[in-house]
Amino acid sequence: MSEVTRTIIPEQYPDLRRLALLATGSTGADIERLVRDVRRSVRRQQRSLTWGDLEHALLAGQMKLSDDARWRTATHEAGHAIAVCATDIAEVVTVSIGIGGMGQVVSRQHRHLPQTQDWLMRSIACMLAGRTAELLILGEALAGAGGYDDSDLARATEHAVAAETRLGFSAHQPLLYRSAAGSINELSLDRHLADRVNTRLTDAEAMARDLLESRRDALLAIATRLKEVGAMTGEEVNALLMTHGGPPTRRKPTE
Repeated sequence: MSEVTRTIIPEQYPDLRRLALLATGSTGADIERLVRDVRRSVRRQQRSLTWGDLEHALLAGQMKLSDDARWRTATHEAGHAIAVCATDIAEVVTVSIGIGGMGQVVSRQHRHLPQTQDWLMRSIACMLAGRTAELLILGEALAGAGGYDDSDLARATEHAVAAETRLGFSAHQPLLYRSAAGSINELSLDRHLADRVNTRLTDAEAMARDLLESRRDALLAIATRLKEVGAMTGEEVNALLMTHGGPPTRRKPTE
């Protein structure tokens, strides 16, 4: 989940909004190059450039996924998106699948929220919600939630380690600060620390499961729509969430 500066595209330009969604993750240089290539192509065909030409080019640039992979990825990203909305730690801007062969939820953090232990646990729950959605809907989770240092599992573990070693949230020696450098490696050397971190992760996963189980219909609706269109706005996610699962959970900023 990334923080972005949001560009508002009016509703009266649905084609442009659609293209903006499909271009999620692309740089300005990427788009400039794509438009130049499409213009060159349509010029050879002696016709004018259309929205459809740009949409076709954007879709062609995405990695093709099998139906099963597309459904799994959509389910995973829908889980993240619902958790973000339900915990209210951030605003979902876009949700997409197929870009770089993966999915992505782009969100904007709510800066007004106090960074309490509750806030931290809700954040970890959001990181684990994609994997939890796979378990809830598909009965098993793929290895994609882990395996690399920027994965969902890695980031969730880093946050849980921080809570126990340097944020003052640990029930064991809360005033003792340990440097972030090498703190993850401590898990293999300190069994008690690993147990406390694992407990936090387990609690956060249970929180994510509770959020998603109570919104199962919304999870299926959002995943189905995402599989069909490939990219959705935060407004579309919230609309389906309201329709199928009731209003998102809202927490007071002082919690």
